[in-house]
Amino acid sequence: MTAPSTFGLSSEARNLHWLLTNLVEEVPGILSVAVVSSDGLLLLSSDQERIDAARELHTVRRTGPRGSAADLATVVSGVGSLTVGAARLVDFGKVKHTMVAMDEGSLFVMSISDGSLLGVHGSADADMSVIAYHMALFVGRAGHVLTPELRSELRKSLESESTGSPR
Repeated sequence: MTAPSTFGLSSEARNLHWLLTNLVEEVPGILSVAVVSSDGLLLLSSDQERIDAARELHTVRRTGPRGSAADLATVVSGVGSLTVGAARLVDFGKVKHTMVAMDEGSLFVMSISDGSLLGVHGSADADMSVIAYHMALFVGRAGHVLTPELRSELRKSLESESTGSPR
């Protein structure tokens, strides 16, 4: 999936797109990224063309989630919901981040604001601490601008991109 065009978006939405693209391009081992709203809807995803270029630079052998960015958003939302429920059960406070290490990759989920989540799928050889550090930077930069109005704008942008209709 190609990221939606930033034409016609607010400066906050364009900046968020830029932050996400920068995260993918600058951090070795990131295969795909999704920003998900508190209700599990995909708001923003990584640009597939740029991910492919980054993969070539870093010689990553896996291709990321088997499906669309919506599939990654679904997994991120599910993991986020599960960990929030677990935190409530053990009464340890809010979940800050979750990491799932697998044989051939990793999944990172980090809270942004108001229940929104940042999910990153990383390659098996990725440095997990570097990915977590850069995710925290993204959250710090994006969390205060991810308002309900911006979430609505991003969601509408994705919907119009998937239907091919103008904004």
